[in-house]
Amino acid sequence: MTIPSDRADSGSARHRAERILESWVFQSRWLLAPLYVGLILGLGILLVKFTQELVAFLPRTLEASQSDVILALLTLVDLVLVANLVLMVVFSGYENFVSKIDVQDHPDRPEWMGKLDSGGLKLKLIASIVAISSISLLKTFMNVDKVTDRELVWMVGLHGLFVVSGLILALTDRLAVKK
Repeated sequence: MTIPSDRADSGSARHRAERILESWVFQSRWLLAPLYVGLILGLGILLVKFTQELVAFLPRTLEASQSDVILALLTLVDLVLVANLVLMVVFSGYENFVSKIDVQDHPDRPEWMGKLDSGGLKLKLIASIVAISSISLLKTFMNVDKVTDRELVWMVGLHGLFVVSGLILALTDRLAVKK
């Protein structure tokens, strides 16, 4: 059975249009690249804030109380955790959605790079958010006299929400893996 030439041409044109559209869809992943560059610039901003905090506290180190030192360090740890979070998003997001990062033989290549899928990334993100929230809550508890009861209740409630969300996310991820 032969296909009339006008139907064959129509199918061929449709196939070409489909290939062009699919190519555009596939190439559209590169629209994410500038977003990751923006996050990398955000890391630079975090570095500036980290340096500001450190330089501002250094002159007061000798006369600072133990709780002031702990609060200053918690602030620095908080900034580092946020930076780690941003870096995880940049690495895994770029690898999962844009292009593979070709540094296989580099001795400093992180173990998890290239192995973190979107499910693993979500779990790492929520774990980081819970850690950041925990540090913020600890800082608040150390200065509990400077916050209202209402603010404290909100902070504890939000932290609890982050913890419960993380647990639910981990549970659903585990159930999905079992299936």
